[in-house]
Amino acid sequence: MANEVIFEAVITTLDADGAVHVAPFGVRYDGRQVVLKPFKPSATLEHIRARGHAVLNLTTDTRVFASAVCARWLGEKRWPDEALELVATRFVPGLRLGGPLALAHSELRLAADDDDAERPTLRLDRVHDATHAPFPGFNRAQAAVLEAAVLVSRLQMLSADKIDAELRYLQIAIDKTASAADHEAWGWLNEAVARQRAQREAAR
Repeated sequence: MANEVIFEAVITTLDADGAVHVAPFGVRYDGRQVVLKPFKPSATLEHIRARGHAVLNLTTDTRVFASAVCARWLGEKRWPDEALELVATRFVPGLRLGGPLALAHSELRLAADDDDAERPTLRLDRVHDATHAPFPGFNRAQAAVLEAAVLVSRLQMLSADKIDAELRYLQIAIDKTASAADHEAWGWLNEAVARQRAQREAAR
């Protein structure tokens, strides 16, 4: 059986007061639809259900991904939503990433909501697509940061030895190909790992 192909993106939604929520998400494409499968609880899930819209953003700036997953352990987003340049969308109520971060975005409307106790499936129609900058190509360090971000999101599920072994291997790509932004994101992720371990030791 073939794997489901998942692409790393950034989903922006609006809460009941109109404040933006920025969250990294693995998304699936099915023709003209985007499929999201958020784990409960999820602010993104709540916002989409309440408002019926979302925005999918494509960016190669790894700080957006790393900052979000580190917030749990560091107590705050190191690169907060307030620091992002955001632009109003045209065809659905919402905000998209703007400035040099933005490669492309899709404005989405909720089409189907298959509820589940743990992980609902949301299918969203792509109302409007726009490209803002060319994709510059693949970068190993960016991929390494994304993999490390997944590890940090699972710190309570994985052993310390597993985390350390993975980070040592990923460090090779960071050392060889990382930009200043990637180094910054990598630092946040390693700080989150250290903070989680310190908290665990203090709780013993």
